[in-house]
Amino acid sequence: MNENKTVVRLENVGLRYGRGHEVLKDINLQLDAGSFQFLTGPSGAGKTSLLRLLFLSLKPTRGLINMFGQDVASIPPAKMPFIRRRIGVVFQDFRLLDHLTTFQNIALPLRVAGQKEKQYRSDVMDLVSWVGLKDHANAYPPVLSGGEKQRAAIARAVITQPDLLLADEPTGNVDPDLALRLLRLFAELNKLGTTVVIATHDTNLIRNSDYNVMELANGELEYGC
Repeated sequence: MNENKTVVRLENVGLRYGRGHEVLKDINLQLDAGSFQFLTGPSGAGKTSLLRLLFLSLKPTRGLINMFGQDVASIPPAKMPFIRRRIGVVFQDFRLLDHLTTFQNIALPLRVAGQKEKQYRSDVMDLVSWVGLKDHANAYPPVLSGGEKQRAAIARAVITQPDLLLADEPTGNVDPDLALRLLRLFAELNKLGTTVVIATHDTNLIRNSDYNVMELANGELEYGC
């Protein structure tokens, strides 16, 4: 991957829900390939809304979003799924499928991409073990704890080595030691060229890294906080 390539560019982006006030105001953001950013800010500052814009599940009220060199507004709906497949997402509510096992949930992006189980089984099981879920590989989400669901969701997001990884409070349900281990997983993925954005309140996680920090306050984005 070309490290100088811009993965995401937002220009003067604003977002409001309905007729309410703007939750995001004049957001200007550039994410280069291989960069790693923490996104912080108080509850209600708009972190999740910004991640949803980056995942293309929301449209801005105004402004430009350019993703992988394409103006998002001009991408035909039929091509949008192919763009989203280049993005891995860790949601706060996990979004695991209850009728699939841990292994099957983690492998789902590979199945959607057309791979057969014999192609990916070894890689998925390695990742299942790495996130500490080997004994729960055949368990279904309803019997998993919040922390176990969180780890499964993270593994599912990174299994395809996406071009862009967005994580919303990925360490909110795990202990500090596991949080740092998961940070190492994100760091290793970043070394392979993935652009990473982690929204977090975890100051310990930020202190234990040298990555850039962006802060959202009152809907406005600030850098170097």
